[in-house]
Amino acid sequence: MDAIFHEKQEGSLCAQHCLNNLLQGEYFTPVDLSSIAHQLDEEERMRMAEGGMGSDEYRTFLQQPSGNMDDSGFFSIQVISNALSVWGLELILFNSREYQSLMINPINEKAFICNYKEHWFTVRKLGQQWFNLNSLLTGPELISDTYLALFLAQLQQEGYSIFVIRGHLPECEAEQILGIMRVQQQQRPKLIGEDQAQTSAGRLATLSQTEIGFNVQSDAVDEDEALKRALALSRQDIDVEDEEADLRRAIQLSMQGAVLTNASTDSSSGRVRVDSKAEGELRGNNEMLTADELRKRRQAYFDRQQQPLQSNIPSQENTTSIENSSTEVDQQQKPSL
Repeated sequence: MDAIFHEKQEGSLCAQHCLNNLLQGEYFTPVDLSSIAHQLDEEERMRMAEGGMGSDEYRTFLQQPSGNMDDSGFFSIQVISNALSVWGLELILFNSREYQSLMINPINEKAFICNYKEHWFTVRKLGQQWFNLNSLLTGPELISDTYLALFLAQLQQEGYSIFVIRGHLPECEAEQILGIMRVQQQQRPKLIGEDQAQTSAGRLATLSQTEIGFNVQSDAVDEDEALKRALALSRQDIDVEDEEADLRRAIQLSMQGAVLTNASTDSSSGRVRVDSKAEGELRGNNEMLTADELRKRRQAYFDRQQQPLQSNIPSQENTTSIENSSTEVDQQQKPSL
């Protein structure tokens, strides 16, 4: 069907597309149709002036916009009729009493022009087959003979005005080719807007799938990162808890004097040596703690607890004497009277 001339919709120039698709060639331009419309406007103005240029009807007519064309590119049925009259073609209303009285089968006609809400399109017979040449379609649509009457009836129910084309249409290449062969249409054309919408929908669907893939990967990465952070925090909390437990045990031992009781001081190293039992409670990793290190850990623990533990510890003076003999002297403090 490449031989069939088919103008697609541009702006609101459906009247131009309708005429050119009917005549199967670029016979009319917007300028041509505008000239016809201005000519019709002038003829109407002259008829209104016959009733008096000072009349209210004439003033009202001058204030009204043109009924034959507008700025969008719409042209009236009068413009189309005058344009076709150049080719000796005539328009007859399909559902008029005049035409219906003829009882003519639509299959035996040559072409129809259809109009609904300022949209015009052509249905024409080329060779022995009918085609819908609507400019809103992506291409010509093949209409079977049995479906033609139903198609026209459906258009009438939808509010279309249908005009029968009478006269000799100009010769065209499609008429010659389809006069000796018939064509088949595997896939019907779509509306131009529908085709663009499906293309846009396909692109959006592809984009959405891509974004979903990115989001899934991003969510997986976020979950992994969150898990890693949670594990790190848990390990840190465990380390803090272990350290605080060691400090609590060390403080308790030091406050009870258990460490000092069982300890001996090495003046050369400055380290406090504890017996095996105290050493196991004070440290679990076999490391030797200096007095300064022990004091710093105590202070850090006190700071974390945010309360002065020293105020809760009763002050007392412990005097420990280390004698060379194996005799220990117990000193008891009596309360002063």
